[in-house]
Amino acid sequence: MHPLISGQLSAVKKTFFFLYGISGILLLLGSASCFSKHNTTAAATDSTLIQLPAPAPLMDGENEKLHQGCSNWYEAELKNSGFNGGLLVAKKGNIIFEQYKGTASVNGTDTINSNTAFHIASVSKTFTATAILKLWQEGRLQIDDELAQYFPAFNFKGVTIRHLLNHRSGLPNYVYFMEEAGWNKKQYLSNKDVLDILTTQPSTLKNIGTPGRSFSYCNTNYALLALLIEKITGKTYAAYLQETFFTPLQMKNSFVFDTTMIGQVTCSYDWRGALIPFNFLDAVYGDKNIYSTPRDLLVWDRALSSKKILTDSILLQAYTPYSNEKPGIRNYGLGWRMNIYPSGKKMIYHNGWWHGNNASFIRLLDEDATIIAVGNRFTRTVYHVKDLVNLFANYYVADEEE
Repeated sequence: MHPLISGQLSAVKKTFFFLYGISGILLLLGSASCFSKHNTTAAATDSTLIQLPAPAPLMDGENEKLHQGCSNWYEAELKNSGFNGGLLVAKKGNIIFEQYKGTASVNGTDTINSNTAFHIASVSKTFTATAILKLWQEGRLQIDDELAQYFPAFNFKGVTIRHLLNHRSGLPNYVYFMEEAGWNKKQYLSNKDVLDILTTQPSTLKNIGTPGRSFSYCNTNYALLALLIEKITGKTYAAYLQETFFTPLQMKNSFVFDTTMIGQVTCSYDWRGALIPFNFLDAVYGDKNIYSTPRDLLVWDRALSSKKILTDSILLQAYTPYSNEKPGIRNYGLGWRMNIYPSGKKMIYHNGWWHGNNASFIRLLDEDATIIAVGNRFTRTVYHVKDLVNLFANYYVADEEE
């Protein structure tokens, strides 16, 4: 158990957690087992550990009040929605509600437990962005450098690292354009393949915009950022994250997936409980493909909140809204979504959806509160955990949210 969590007992009965995996039927290799446990073996020395502050005390009665509110919501909304996964709510590092439901394989006997890692889909972007911002903090890149400075064949002028981080690059989404470029769907796509198609087949691409003109959420941006991390560090994306974040923070159940791990991660399912096949897009990382647990994500939140990874000035840039050309509460920073309500309150978060996997990672900076939900059987109800933010303060009313 991580030192941050050690000694804490959830007020909720501890049921078990499941391991989501990248969906189970491997396109290239046929059916594959999905239910073995992946083990991360990297060890940290005392000199490399990042020591996090202990949870701060809550006010008298606060834990009980928040726990009851979370419990009421879970019973009424999430429990019977087809949810198969884990929910954790914390304040000031204290776990105030924790609940796991289901089994790793739908209709199986492999009960979910708190060490089981879920595919967190686009919540992975928070790690990719933080890695880039850390390299900027260390002076190893400049955030307003053009990507072509690092990849000379990249012929989209004006696209900067900041544009990739805040989804204002104007690039098309590889999830769609690889098929238009005639990619063989029996072959796994790599990050380098994405870059190569962009640079060698621009005539096949559609919906190319002007850098900086408007927001357009695009997975290509983060696939390219992962390549940039590798270019600058000389390490694989997986190795850099392991050495820089997962091992020093003792996030022992967090790792980056690759196709050699098939059979070591559990599968994902649609809302009916049917297995979702593994496909040619599943080897691209940076935009997705990190596995983690609610408890490890709480550690990630604490590391960011305690400024152990990034300085205040860098974090301020990460949490700044960059897309203000259209009115509304929704915006995007550098690796983070945000809702900015008429009340002035700001909710920092990222959701994820890949195959049957859903994830929601919400951070309330003013209240130092964290809401985490992950699951491997598709249900949109996972994203409704944002309803819990009003337990901590008056964030929004229904009309404002709509």
